[in-house]
Amino acid sequence: MRERKRIRLLGFDYTKVGAYFITSVVKNRTCVFGNIKNETIELTRCGEIVREQWVWLQQQYPYVMLDDFIVMPNHIHGILNIVDFVGDGRDRPLHGKIKPLSELVSAFKTTSSKRIHEAGVASFQWQRSFFERIVRNELELNRIREYIQTNPLHWELDVENQQRSHVEKGRHSPQQNNSAYEYYNRIITS
Repeated sequence: MRERKRIRLLGFDYTKVGAYFITSVVKNRTCVFGNIKNETIELTRCGEIVREQWVWLQQQYPYVMLDDFIVMPNHIHGILNIVDFVGDGRDRPLHGKIKPLSELVSAFKTTSSKRIHEAGVASFQWQRSFFERIVRNELELNRIREYIQTNPLHWELDVENQQRSHVEKGRHSPQQNNSAYEYYNRIITS
């Protein structure tokens, strides 16, 4: 059996205060969340559910604060911040009770899947796992924000778009990447 590539940083505490760039993709990259028209996303009901459940994370967990995010035709990009939480004592989580990033994303994927199934799309599934990058500094944060905000403008060349144009053969062409992981890391660090 083939061993899965480890994409999480070994030994890193994913309950740690900080910003995380997340991308989660629909299984087989099926476009169920909407369509790009005139360089903007027009969400379907499934896309609206995904948007609502992403916002739900912040409402459900007082130590989660959302930054920029976008629902695309077959994936979501978002910046999720785990923040210091100071409650009134009764609602303050005990040390170690903050859900790690993987459990937060799992809660998002589980609840959005359930709602999409209830909306009549019983075959809907997310891809296994998700892309994550620990945001290391303000420069990376700004690059990620710009990428999220302009993602619909570049849908034709997006690594997640199965119908992407093969016209561009330049240095920044997604077709030259070995994986989406490398694609996203290159966007953030270049």
